[in-house]
Amino acid sequence: MRSLPSISNQINEKLILKIIKEKYGELGPFFFNLVSNWFVRAYSHFKDIDKFIIVIYFINKHLIFYRRNGLKIDFDTFYKDRTIEIEKINISNMSKDLLIPKETVRRKILELEKKKIIKRIGKKIFLDRSAFSNAKPTNTLNEISVLLNEFNKILKNEKLVENVFEVNEITKSIKENFSFCWYQFNKFWFLFTNRWRSELKDLETCCIGYILVISASQNKNFKPKELNLKSYAKLIMGSDDKGVNAMSISEITGIPRPTVVRKLKYLINNNYLFINEKKLISLNIRGFTSKKTEKLRNMNIIDLSNFIHRVFNQIKIINSN
Repeated sequence: MRSLPSISNQINEKLILKIIKEKYGELGPFFFNLVSNWFVRAYSHFKDIDKFIIVIYFINKHLIFYRRNGLKIDFDTFYKDRTIEIEKINISNMSKDLLIPKETVRRKILELEKKKIIKRIGKKIFLDRSAFSNAKPTNTLNEISVLLNEFNKILKNEKLVENVFEVNEITKSIKENFSFCWYQFNKFWFLFTNRWRSELKDLETCCIGYILVISASQNKNFKPKELNLKSYAKLIMGSDDKGVNAMSISEITGIPRPTVVRKLKYLINNNYLFINEKKLISLNIRGFTSKKTEKLRNMNIIDLSNFIHRVFNQIKIINSN
């Protein structure tokens, strides 16, 4: 007979937030990798991140339904059927929840219907997951597992836990408890993307911005390992002495070069990026923009700690019994 999970076995959320802030130099690159790759993959589906967000919104309604009714659905069961029924579409609620104008939501849903992603059969509405590639979030799930594994290593080094779960163990646990874990991820992700949408007006601009963050964090002259959140955020600015051009960003993201150029201009004019005499662009947030992004970043870190608290404790408790 399995023993009951111990309350003292969980990791406190405030402690998780403290660790993320103090060890940001170790965790930050893995988080940036998750964020950047998610945006690039989201754009690749429909050449429009908002359309992918709308699809995720519909899928998340199922996760909310399972959670509300105390149902635990594993990864394979959730993706067994190629179509899932979605509840009646409420444009006003979607607009409010996703911070996308109502007419834009309406237009993008119609475009998804034309592509047969959304199908109406009688009075029922279905989402056809077979109509777009890579509907399963396999890569994102792996990147989350890698992030949690790195977090687990820090806990072990700090003598806060005895064991480190391997990446494949974490992935297996998330898949077994998929409806719970993915609800928690989507909850975090909608908060995260909504904040950046409010700040930058659209998520393609955010996608481009994170390519510059990745470029700066991977610069050989930037050595973040021992940096806390405040020091990391300060020292990464201007650390990329080479920079990236618009064509490279277009090739990485799949976003057309003219669109990339237009959005880079917005980011440069609003003090997020710097362009040198060779037309190479690097991360360099300055002035009032720096204060705004610091506030946004701190809110995102709090929500990230909440996500890690819920999912890592779920994994920890499951694997300790």
